[in-house]
Amino acid sequence: MKRYLSVYILPGDTSRVKHYKVPVALLRASAVSAFLFLIVFSFIVYDYVQVKALVPELDALRKETTAQKIELRAFTTKISDLESRMAKLKLFDRKLRIIANLDTADDEGRYTGMGGTSTDEDPFLSLGERRDTMVGKMHAELDQLTNEALMQEKSFTELQEHLLDRSSLLASTPSIWPARGWLTSVYGYRKSPFTGLRQMHTGIDIANRVGTPIIAPADGVVVKVGHKANIGKIVVLSHGYGIKTLYGHLSKILVRVGQKVSRGEKIAEMGNTGRSTGPHLHYQVSVNGVTVDPRKYLLD
Repeated sequence: MKRYLSVYILPGDTSRVKHYKVPVALLRASAVSAFLFLIVFSFIVYDYVQVKALVPELDALRKETTAQKIELRAFTTKISDLESRMAKLKLFDRKLRIIANLDTADDEGRYTGMGGTSTDEDPFLSLGERRDTMVGKMHAELDQLTNEALMQEKSFTELQEHLLDRSSLLASTPSIWPARGWLTSVYGYRKSPFTGLRQMHTGIDIANRVGTPIIAPADGVVVKVGHKANIGKIVVLSHGYGIKTLYGHLSKILVRVGQKVSRGEKIAEMGNTGRSTGPHLHYQVSVNGVTVDPRKYLLD
């Protein structure tokens, strides 16, 4: 049986008395709803106040995180730059070892592999964990670079001691470019520009204007001056230690057989003689009668 709460309203005039019946269950439900509403509202207000108080702190943390990211990226760029420089030093070291006839077989094992700091981040890590991970990686790479620098220093010391004892070898090694210009063909097999067939190119081609100076890449003696059908006017220098250099397609020869020349001395001028598609220098290096890639000896 439903229970009701009767409400009577007695007007001040002579009107009839107004009677209302309100279910007790409805009153109880309304009271509970009002109580719950007050609790929820209180929590919302409290949470809002707390969040509002944290906003300045969050802004400061956000700015700090952004600054740290910029700093870390700059640090990463510096590490990549150092790695690039180290790679160039390794190449320079290798060329010097070829010139000095020192062992290069263990080059691959002399240094450990390198790679730029990874910027990939685990999306499930917090900002602090991501930062710590990246900092850890950079410290590891810096340690690796330090170790490589120490090994490179040791290698250069060894080279210095060896080359000081054999300074004549260094002076007699064709280590500079014989002419300015553009490298148009490299050493090795290529398609012939005349027949279209695959053939061995025994030197490198450097293109420029007719009359471009040709210089001796090392100290030596002129052992041949002449003309060949395919490469036109030629000069051959002997540098000792079994090393010879040949210069072809010349327009003008400025030296004679038996003449001694020094590194950097002008010996001829670039031309277009012989079988040629345009003015260029055919530059060839041979060691003990076997042609080799001239770029192995070029230090600049």
